[in-house]
Amino acid sequence: MPTKQMIILSLAAAPDAESGATGCGVGGACGSLCGGEMTARSCASGPRVPVLACQDALAAAGFDVELITATSDREIDDVLARLDGPIRADGLTWPTADGEAPALIVAVEADSQLRAVVRRMVRRYAPPPSKRPKDLSDGRTLPDLPAIGVLPMSTQTDLADRLGLPREPADVSKAVAGGRTRRVDLFRNDGGSITVHGALLGGVDSTGQAAPWAGVVVVDDTTLADGREPILACAVANANGYAHIDEIALAPQADATSGSITVAVAVPVITRSRFGRERVHIEVRRASGRAVSVTPRADLPFIDDGVAGVLTRKRSWWVEPGAWAVYVP
Repeated sequence: MPTKQMIILSLAAAPDAESGATGCGVGGACGSLCGGEMTARSCASGPRVPVLACQDALAAAGFDVELITATSDREIDDVLARLDGPIRADGLTWPTADGEAPALIVAVEADSQLRAVVRRMVRRYAPPPSKRPKDLSDGRTLPDLPAIGVLPMSTQTDLADRLGLPREPADVSKAVAGGRTRRVDLFRNDGGSITVHGALLGGVDSTGQAAPWAGVVVVDDTTLADGREPILACAVANANGYAHIDEIALAPQADATSGSITVAVAVPVITRSRFGRERVHIEVRRASGRAVSVTPRADLPFIDDGVAGVLTRKRSWWVEPGAWAVYVP
């Protein structure tokens, strides 16, 4: 039987009492939504209608439901602590077995908020390299993370949509109550963060067109860009349809359950007609593998799960196959 306890976690913007930082889960939980209309909605006082509808559906099915709004990473951690198993003989704390802790549902406005919660899970449960236990799966740096019920709060295309997860509160509650889960990949990177959906590297110029940049992109042993030619965009994708350029899907075959990273690099290619006229078309080079590194020649803007940043040096991502899970119908 599934657990009789449920937690619906929402993220809201408020100062962190300890660090003084702000944001929907400090450190980029609300990402590019901070200060915008969507954040204003998500940070309004009191639970929003989809949360209440999900609560009502679960309560009607006999579950005890607790609503929690986290305003900082520390408060997210307090919720995740309730998913801890007993301390192991080696001193590590890993998640408890399925069904022995409250089921967690996260109400999200965008991928950035989902990433905030999964990132805190990774920080909580991933052992340091010096304490890697023998029972950790090969090819993984962390144990299986607890399942999450995803309650989308907007209609935009996001990871929940790409994974085919339910969007209506009643359907989400039914899926979580059913207890069926699907393991999903995530990416870790050497910058100390994670990616659940994808990252898009590259910016635009004053006209809104992709601004060329130079850098080296290597997937495992395959070089997609050697730094000697302009790049319009680079997508590091965990699910299909993550990014487009000129209506071209950069990573249409990316699969969040494949155990691999899909990388696409878009470069402009100049050809000449027989009359000598130059034409420019976009060539997309794709590869999949265990890891990818991107080394920009200069500061490079990027968006990772909806969170904007600037890459100033080499960044590497690697896949953690099936590291977390979602509730599915």
